[in-house]
Amino acid sequence: MIDVLVVDDDFRVAEINAKYVGKVPGFRVTARAHSAAQALAAVERGTVDLVLLDHYLPDQTGLDLVHRMRDQGYGTDVIMITAASDVTTVQQAMRLGALHYLVKPFTFAALRARLDSYAALRRTVERVGGRGLTGQEQVDRIFGALRTSPAPSAPGLPSGHSEPTTDLICGVLHRADHPLSAHEVAARTGLSRSTAQRYLRHLEQAGRLRLSLKYGDTGRPEHRYAWVAP
Repeated sequence: MIDVLVVDDDFRVAEINAKYVGKVPGFRVTARAHSAAQALAAVERGTVDLVLLDHYLPDQTGLDLVHRMRDQGYGTDVIMITAASDVTTVQQAMRLGALHYLVKPFTFAALRARLDSYAALRRTVERVGGRGLTGQEQVDRIFGALRTSPAPSAPGLPSGHSEPTTDLICGVLHRADHPLSAHEVAARTGLSRSTAQRYLRHLEQAGRLRLSLKYGDTGRPEHRYAWVAP
């Protein structure tokens, strides 16, 4: 089994990512961390093969954490999973040895593709190393193991929608004791109001949410959404 550390400052996102990892054969989550300090402590315990790392952490950036790990001699593998998509951050991640870079929001299929290629890399390195093989052909095998094909969109989700974001919104509404507006959902999930509205509209059309209208002083009704129990 490949032992995984999931690092994300948002407890709910970390839980969703951990559940996704648990669906992939050969992988198990052995620890979760919500700060760079917690993540480094988990790595220092020596029970982590792979870190799924967010860049935006409360005490330090994810890349700063990777730099500290490398300075202290930890070669633990890293896959970045973050909303940071600027070229500078991506380049720094590559230079620090991140094996993959997955931009939020993403689908389960996209994460699984990265995990499967990482598992293939480990198998290839073990196979080549065990035979003591050298040469360009063996090097090409190792580097080729990290290639992934584009992940298809999740079934039933429109283009531009992701499973983690859908699960996040559903979780908020499932736990709510009263219908919520798009503004309230956005505040509880950390999403923008427009993104929350887009997902809420799809979930309501799919029959997973119930839409009601609340009329205020302005005469313009507020759309409010409630979880529909299966």
